[in-house]
Amino acid sequence: MKPYNKNLKQAARDLRNNMTNAEKLLWSRLRNKQILGLQFYRQKPILNFIVDFYCPAANLVIECDGSQHYTSEGLEADRVRDEALTQLGLKVLRFDNGEVVGQINDVVVMIYRFCSGES
Repeated sequence: MKPYNKNLKQAARDLRNNMTNAEKLLWSRLRNKQILGLQFYRQKPILNFIVDFYCPAANLVIECDGSQHYTSEGLEADRVRDEALTQLGLKVLRFDNGEVVGQINDVVVMIYRFCSGES
């Protein structure tokens, strides 16, 4: 079990209720164990972060990144976050929101390949 910050529970719930279009689309392809029978969770608190999607069986975090992630501050925050998650033994896959919306099948294939050990 990865470190869970109960203080982020309400914030995670709020994010689940206000997902971006990219997150909604990707969730429609991850939910109900559609990829290799693996359980994914959305907006999951880990450490002091709320990750977009988390698959404990694959030690995988998936992030859908909007434009704020491509500023110098956003890139640095993501670097720190990814490093902390990597130290927990997690792999972080990041996808641009436009990539998710415009190429959802390619995104799902990349996730499938990672989960099946192909990547």
